[in-house]
Amino acid sequence: MKKAFVTGGTGFVGANLVRLLLKEGYQVRALVRRNSRLDNLQGLDVELAQGDLTDPDLAAQMMGCEVLFHVAAHYSLWQTDRDRLYQVNVLGTRNILAAARQAGIERIVYTSSVAAIGVGDHDQPIDETHQSPVEELVGHYKKSKYWAEQEAVKACQAGQDIVIVNPSTPIGAWDLKPTPTGEDLILRMLRRTMPVYVETGLNFIHVEDVAQGHLLALQKGKTGDRYILGHQNLTLKQLLDQLSQITGLPAPTRSIPAWIPLSVAWVDERILAPLGKTPTIPIDGVKMSQHPMYYDAAKAVSELGLPQTPIYTALKDAVDWFVSKGYVER
Repeated sequence: MKKAFVTGGTGFVGANLVRLLLKEGYQVRALVRRNSRLDNLQGLDVELAQGDLTDPDLAAQMMGCEVLFHVAAHYSLWQTDRDRLYQVNVLGTRNILAAARQAGIERIVYTSSVAAIGVGDHDQPIDETHQSPVEELVGHYKKSKYWAEQEAVKACQAGQDIVIVNPSTPIGAWDLKPTPTGEDLILRMLRRTMPVYVETGLNFIHVEDVAQGHLLALQKGKTGDRYILGHQNLTLKQLLDQLSQITGLPAPTRSIPAWIPLSVAWVDERILAPLGKTPTIPIDGVKMSQHPMYYDAAKAVSELGLPQTPIYTALKDAVDWFVSKGYVER
């Protein structure tokens, strides 16, 4: 029975991964921050290691584990979070990979993101061979994930056994926080607070398939390679129409040009936020939506056997979970 050390186990992808590892017979030790909500790990046979990615004693926390899944990251599109994004995502990754070397970890799966890869020209899907110049990546979250992935690449070149996975946009259960996808798309639809939409597109995948992709990367992934964990490219309108079929609620029928939410976001972040008002729309989030983010996950499907659960199923699982946990009334 192998023992896995998991960071980010209280989060969306991490909680699904921890459940899969336990189901597959792994022992799990999860790194949790002192102020973390532990709802996603309640009732699970998981050993908790209290700490932070930047702690100097992480090697001691990992002793006795054979494999590491480094899933944790700070995800924020707010420009005021710039420093924390680099501290947690870049320096935290550097720190935990160094600690893993000290602790004798045999193999590592590092959770990057398609955000680190960038976007293609003319809305074309891209694969692992593509890399947008870092200066063209929109926002500090994407840039921090790029530089964090470079830490994994450097550690691998220095001799560590690391496989990199790049999830696209996961959908499903255990979206506790919730993620921007869960909050801004699914919950806004359920709460009937989405009268219009922006013309954009994303690659979506069931979060359980993302968890499977992590385990498959551990078992079959090539050292130093990266694998896009994705499934279906959909326009935002297509996704909302599927949500409408599931919920019986009408999907918005009118789109608005990007300059409208961009103007609102600019006022929110640049003028009202410094005055103490909580902003509602991030500037970088709107800028990202101006370029559809489409990806090709054929490599992970062919080399790893990545499952491709229908997005309709993922959306239904997400809706059922949000409703069951009281996020919205049906």
